[in-house]
Amino acid sequence: MKSRVEKVFANLPAKPDVVLLANSVDPHIDLSFFYLFDVPSGLFEGSVAVARPDGALDVTSSPLEAESAELAAKHDPHVAVHVVGRGETAQAVQKLIPASATVGLNFRELTHDWYVKLTEMLPNAKFVDASIGLQRARLTKEPAEIERIRAAAKIGSKVATEIPSMLKAGRSELELAAEMEYRMNQLGASGRSFATIVGFGPHSAEPHYQPDKTKLRPGDSIVCDFGAWHRRYACDITRSFHFGPRDPEMKAVHDCVEAAQNAALTALRPGVPGKEVHAAAQAVIDASRWKGRFTHGLGHSLGLAVHDGSGGLAPNVDDPLEVGMVVTVEPGIYLPGKGGVRIEDDVVVTKTGYEFLTTAPRGYLEVPA
Repeated sequence: MKSRVEKVFANLPAKPDVVLLANSVDPHIDLSFFYLFDVPSGLFEGSVAVARPDGALDVTSSPLEAESAELAAKHDPHVAVHVVGRGETAQAVQKLIPASATVGLNFRELTHDWYVKLTEMLPNAKFVDASIGLQRARLTKEPAEIERIRAAAKIGSKVATEIPSMLKAGRSELELAAEMEYRMNQLGASGRSFATIVGFGPHSAEPHYQPDKTKLRPGDSIVCDFGAWHRRYACDITRSFHFGPRDPEMKAVHDCVEAAQNAALTALRPGVPGKEVHAAAQAVIDASRWKGRFTHGLGHSLGLAVHDGSGGLAPNVDDPLEVGMVVTVEPGIYLPGKGGVRIEDDVVVTKTGYEFLTTAPRGYLEVPA
């Protein structure tokens, strides 16, 4: 954990005396807390992590997670766990941080309520924004992080290959989503990494659709966008299918999306700005009769969160790709009132280009009705 703390400080333009991360109650949990304190289980609501430039890390824990916290810190001499009861956090913070310290906070995640509390706990402290250092540190993954994402991606890929066997006329979008999530858990996922998207027919043309009781009918296009969560790390995969008799236009749409993804992958390598990879996919779709129907960025960073910071592949991303970044590559074409196609894979940037983490087949698949 020392190396992660040092990485955060190395990415800060100005060095505070400490960086403090404070969790509120779920869902207002700062995932950077778990970047610095690599503990496999527990919510750690109300807990605080105090990181120092020399790599030391102090963590407060309620009695609820004390066993997990102490086990995670047991073999790391740079981490100290302080078990605190209800109402004792303020006193712990005041002991851990000098009264007039410059304190870096994760402004992007800190609740206003916590900020007010900290100004009362440390009235003479100077508070500065440390979120850029946390974000930059998390963008490039350590080998151990990549292996967790790979494990999640293996689960997601296995479920993707099983989806055709789950497709039956009359089954609802919600039922299919539930079966996919159940299967991920059977395969070892800790849960879903985000709310599963299943869209039948016209619903598949809405990228962030929320499934409902709509039932599958012959002739429907299907988009399934989902992810497994494994030891706090996420995968994100999308596969598109057609149920029943072939629709020549949707087959052509799928071929175009697959070609766009391949063009993006050809462009993806270290040093290339994210916007150039997006442009490679965009050019393929813009040259087709579906110009204008690719309505989102090509991809996003992936890690502790399914949208893990601002890095990624989009028209506004000037930052170059770096070895160790994990990103999604997910072009799509959406035809309102009819259907859509999206193909999404997770890749890690390597010295020579990229490596697939998701491995399910990407080709067009018609499932007999």
